[in-house]
Amino acid sequence: MLRFAILFVSIIYAFTNSVFSQVKHIIYKESFEDFSNPERGFYIPFTTGSSNFTPLNLDKLKAFHSVPQQAKSASYSFYGSLIYRSYRLETFKSGAIDTGFLGLIQNDFNVVREAGLKVILRFSYIDQSHSGNCTDEYKICPPYGDAPKNIVLMHIAQLKPLLQKNADVIAVLQMGFIGIWGENYFTDYFGDASTNHLGYVADSSWRDRNEVLKALLDALPEDRMVQVRTPQIKQRFVYGPKAPVTSAALTENESYTENDKARIGFHNDCFLSSVDDYGTFYNYGNSSSSRDTANIRLQHYFTNDSRYTAIGGETCDDAFSPQNNCGGAQQIMAAMHYSCLNAAYNNTVNNDWDSGGCISEIKRNLGYRFVLLSTDLPSMVKIKSKLNIQIKLKNVGYASPFNPRPVQLVLRNLKTKKITCVPMQTDVRKWFSGDVLINENLTMSHNIDPGSYELLLNLPDGYTSLAKRAVYSIRFANENLWEAESGYNKLNCTIRVE
Repeated sequence: MLRFAILFVSIIYAFTNSVFSQVKHIIYKESFEDFSNPERGFYIPFTTGSSNFTPLNLDKLKAFHSVPQQAKSASYSFYGSLIYRSYRLETFKSGAIDTGFLGLIQNDFNVVREAGLKVILRFSYIDQSHSGNCTDEYKICPPYGDAPKNIVLMHIAQLKPLLQKNADVIAVLQMGFIGIWGENYFTDYFGDASTNHLGYVADSSWRDRNEVLKALLDALPEDRMVQVRTPQIKQRFVYGPKAPVTSAALTENESYTENDKARIGFHNDCFLSSVDDYGTFYNYGNSSSSRDTANIRLQHYFTNDSRYTAIGGETCDDAFSPQNNCGGAQQIMAAMHYSCLNAAYNNTVNNDWDSGGCISEIKRNLGYRFVLLSTDLPSMVKIKSKLNIQIKLKNVGYASPFNPRPVQLVLRNLKTKKITCVPMQTDVRKWFSGDVLINENLTMSHNIDPGSYELLLNLPDGYTSLAKRAVYSIRFANENLWEAESGYNKLNCTIRVE
């Protein structure tokens, strides 16, 4: 009789447990709404100089998330999470940056943080060219007006504490410093590759450039990237001044590490402008080889390497119609993994996407855009046991996030509203374009109370200074899932914890 009773109780327990732990399957609906998300999308540039400094305006920047932004000459508007901030150091070309100017830069960082934005950052010494009796095809003539290496390295050392302190609001740092506009081409000190001088970059000049790039990488925390103007700049840094244009791109195994190779991305500042994007995909030679075209090989390198790095830039010429039409532009943005583009320059190109009918899609798909498809999980889980959760989503954007951030399963008690965050192992930077499957067994903490819980996903910023601010959390492109106040994405399901 006792044996029968025990068997009966065991059957009832097993039946009850199976009922409670049956798997739920939740399906979600995609949203096509345009909204801001951290570290992606169109941005507006703000340039200032040391001789006539203009600080960032907090009230203007605060509106980026909620009020559609429209740059001068643009026919389209957008919601933004990024600005481009360029500092011209024209009064410091022969000496140190003074403490007053460093303080003004810090004030700008404070404004960016308070506004809930992030910054694409660049420093240079000159942003104007002049013509004359020179041989360059664009009639840009020397002297160009940048600074020598010793000054550049001194300034980077001065800026390092600021970069370290404010890395939370730096989306990416552009190499800058060298040449007009900081674009590493028309330079008085680092190898003028134009026909005004040698017509190629000598090995010694490549080494000088590499020294500057290394100083910038070392000035940043290891979780932040530096963008360079051309793919060959990265090749010659990683493999040396004689590196061929066929040098190997970054691989997935090498990606998202603290190695310098993994921390260098690109900003193409003449995107879709010509066959080689005004020299972006060009071989500038070295001491043993002359300059030459290398479009296909360097575009191939850029395409492969860009899957794992920060990619942005701007358009600059509307003459090259084979690429800048809607179909061609979107295909290249996807292949080359563009996360952000300038909304203020050049709108003779960008406006074509508006008149062509694809600007809305480009606004949505620059960078990442995550659409939740479905979630599978049990209806009950025991404290200290494993919760198996399977999430299917699709990244319909052109790229994945390039900066690290945690992914958390949030359990919110339906009665007490107490929050329990369970960290997940998945790396959001590897949620590449296309289908993404997350299948994890999560341990329920012994600190969680029994009860019924609502489930949500949280993708906060990786820095503790911003982690609790919803404006810095990633929003999924689904209907009725986003909680603007908390920064959580609802999974539209509950679970019983016992």
